[in-house]
Amino acid sequence: MLEGKDLILATKKYAVDERAKSWFHAISTIILLLLAFYGAYQSFHIAIRIASSILAGLLIVRLFVIYHDYAHNAILKDSLLARIIFSIWGLYVLAPKSIWKRSHDYHHKHNSKLYSSSIGSFPIVTKEKFLTLNKTERTIYLFVRHPLTIIFGYFTAFIYGMCIMSFANSPSKHWDSLVALIFHFSIGAIAFMTFGWLGFLLGFLIPSMIGSGIGSYLFYAQHNFPTATFDDKEGWTYIGAALKSSSFMKMSGIMHWFTANIGYHHIHHANARIPFYRLPEVYDAFPEFQHPKTTSLSPVEIFRCLRLKVWDPQQNKMIGFSEMK
Repeated sequence: MLEGKDLILATKKYAVDERAKSWFHAISTIILLLLAFYGAYQSFHIAIRIASSILAGLLIVRLFVIYHDYAHNAILKDSLLARIIFSIWGLYVLAPKSIWKRSHDYHHKHNSKLYSSSIGSFPIVTKEKFLTLNKTERTIYLFVRHPLTIIFGYFTAFIYGMCIMSFANSPSKHWDSLVALIFHFSIGAIAFMTFGWLGFLLGFLIPSMIGSGIGSYLFYAQHNFPTATFDDKEGWTYIGAALKSSSFMKMSGIMHWFTANIGYHHIHHANARIPFYRLPEVYDAFPEFQHPKTTSLSPVEIFRCLRLKVWDPQQNKMIGFSEMK
């Protein structure tokens, strides 16, 4: 069984972009998304429009993960056309490249590392630290981790966190966050003026909320699940963070497709240069990845993840309020 750097090095042969396959996945997803938008905006039967709206939200998740792979240089590196397409897409989904890449790269380098893993991710403090926080600090911490905050990630994580806060904190570095807000809401205004309030709702707002809500929850649950572990700087290792603090999310085949295999998150954190369409191949090839810590999209598992509040070093696990008492 391979361990540590040897395991990471062994995955390098899979970190190869197959250009034709990458373009196929990207372009086919874009075409399907445009067709879903068309179905949501046009004057079809309301059932077709609602179904198209939900489909558009799910396809937003898929294309976002493909964009995420592009930002990791896993696919379509140095392609001018890909740069144009994904730059526009990043603006539309309120995750412009400057803040997304900076925060997400940091997340990969510090995943599960206590006291610094919160940057680019959901904040996590120890039980001892939480008990020393004042009322305001506790309220802010719990608000960021609240289930409604995650569900309504369109407003909290993307509009406010990704765009408003990044631009307010550093206008010169993240000027594209302001561009994203203007671009996104201009599309919304055009949708409203062209297709009315129902078209705006089904073709613009609901798909954005579905895509952002699912994306926020996936990002949360991939590192905030009952068996996840966290380490201080001395005990932290890159591969340890991938295998012990990044989940494999059990899903149906169709949901693995809609989420572009991001459920194989432990492998993605072991080597972010592996294209999303090769992650199942790596899973099958390495016994080391076949017994991961898991979660799923079942209601029970979602509840188990959302109830977690702080890290308890004594119990070596994430705990909720009942265990804190």
